[in-house]
Amino acid sequence: MSTKTAVLTTKAPAPLPVLSQAVVHNGMIYCSGSIGMDPKTNQLVSGGVAERTHQALRNLSAVLEAGGNSLKNVVKTNVFISTMDDFAEMNKVYQSYFKDEPKPQLPLDTDIEIECIAYLYEPSTELPLSMVESSN
Repeated sequence: MSTKTAVLTTKAPAPLPVLSQAVVHNGMIYCSGSIGMDPKTNQLVSGGVAERTHQALRNLSAVLEAGGNSLKNVVKTNVFISTMDDFAEMNKVYQSYFKDEPKPQLPLDTDIEIECIAYLYEPSTELPLSMVESSN
């Protein structure tokens, strides 16, 4: 049976008492949301979306490092932005942290997006079609 291990570092803002900054499980690290808060002052950094994006990514990097990982191994991010007017500025900073290859993202001004994470029963074997396709 595999275990889950909580990650905690003082190099990123402290989580609420019932939460953790990340959880390591089965060779993956699942990070909680990261915001543009200075971990030393517990205040949002001054400036605009670019400054807060830099800080959020520094915080995320610190959590990953505390869990034995790095931004280089990130396979997916979810970026929540309050207004699409800030997208270009945020994305310029974001791309400076993820230079190697693009991550899945949706830069459209849309009113809905749905995502999910699923697991394979046995990743090394091909699943029967009935398990993959809808039965409608």
